[in-house]
Amino acid sequence: MIAQRDIEKVFRSDDYSCVGIAGVAGIGLELVRLFQLELEHYEKLEGRTLSLEGKANRLSAFVRGNLAAAMQGLVVVPLFAGYDEEAQQGRIFSYDVAGGRYEEHKFHAIGSGSVFARGSLKKLYTDGMSTDDAVTVCMHALYDAADDDSATGGPDLTRRIFPVVATVTTDGFRRLTEEEAGGYAQAVVDERMRSPAGPNAPLRQDS
Repeated sequence: MIAQRDIEKVFRSDDYSCVGIAGVAGIGLELVRLFQLELEHYEKLEGRTLSLEGKANRLSAFVRGNLAAAMQGLVVVPLFAGYDEEAQQGRIFSYDVAGGRYEEHKFHAIGSGSVFARGSLKKLYTDGMSTDDAVTVCMHALYDAADDDSATGGPDLTRRIFPVVATVTTDGFRRLTEEEAGGYAQAVVDERMRSPAGPNAPLRQDS
């Protein structure tokens, strides 16, 4: 059964980071709210923001705090991404149910459809992509995940329900508007109508 078609799973955690959740929605939403509050509280007390590494570590502690519930099947795991102002680069962190924190490189996906999304990303991602291309590739990956995993929701053009899309760059966090996300979703769905398997990855890159 689909409990809610338009539930949000991607959130702003602060000006230079965002967090996505997979698993039990209620616990995931509470985890995100507590994490957001923790970052705000730290900034007010210290007069500065935590480093991206520090934020990733704090989120790990929140996940570990849910371990007892996770052992009973109430699992939630986040995906944390942000722009590291010290290293001057974007970074991605994934987690296991015990709070283990792992830095990912280039791209990552979580949730029941993640194996299909990562397969799609592996073929379509290239270093140095423009924001426009990166969003398009992510939309294709979500389409592929929804195509093969019944628990993953893709773009719903009939109900005008589109994926939440956010970017984090040197300019900070930005969530795309419904119209912008809808434009990407429409373009991808239109392409899949012509070619259901999606775009082909080149066998070799030009040097």
